[in-house]
Amino acid sequence: MTPAIGSLRADLEPRLVAEQGTAARVAAIAEPVLGGIGYRLVRVKISGLDGCTVQIMAERPDGTMTVEDCEAVSRALSPVLDVADPIDRGYRLEVSSPGMDRPLVRRSDFERFTGHRLKVEMAVAIDGRRRFHGLLLGVEGEAARIRRDDAAPGEATELLLPIEEMAEAKLVVTDALIAESLRRGKAAEREARRQQVEDAAPIGAGPPSEARPKHVQPTPLDHGRGAQNEGE
Repeated sequence: MTPAIGSLRADLEPRLVAEQGTAARVAAIAEPVLGGIGYRLVRVKISGLDGCTVQIMAERPDGTMTVEDCEAVSRALSPVLDVADPIDRGYRLEVSSPGMDRPLVRRSDFERFTGHRLKVEMAVAIDGRRRFHGLLLGVEGEAARIRRDDAAPGEATELLLPIEEMAEAKLVVTDALIAESLRRGKAAEREARRQQVEDAAPIGAGPPSEARPKHVQPTPLDHGRGAQNEGE
């Protein structure tokens, strides 16, 4: 099967795979803020290594995310989190793109990455198992169909996994996924340069030379308990 990338749905599409505990509280605060400035929340992760880090994975509705986008999300979200105070200690806010081995959280994510490999951990065991690895074959109703590569003798090689019962679903990096990501990245860069040309050129002027694309990097902000953001 040739991996295919489909079109994304409206940015109001709900997430079907969500967080628990403190991460869920942060997500509930972050999601409307991101939606209000044109982005979609992908996932919230909280790590206690080297202090507390709150990672916000976000994207545009078309799946792209530049370093400028990360900075815009940080500026919008940081003061809101400071006021809501969902975490009981100092933390470091980090905004990033979902990455190549991205989480799949919406139905359209599973449709979009049909033909690629993934690993799934279920919140509810299916036939005594919680973890599955295999090839994503598509979406049927509210479930993802996968062809397993970890099936034991006598077990079904294909099965349907209810998306809302997944604790986590992530892509597995393969040569096919890398090639597809590079193609999508180049297409996004071309579109961004085209938009820059249209925005910068005066009426009737010819197009200027193409701008050099920028690479996505996480954008960290430090949040001391009760402290102000940098630059305030």
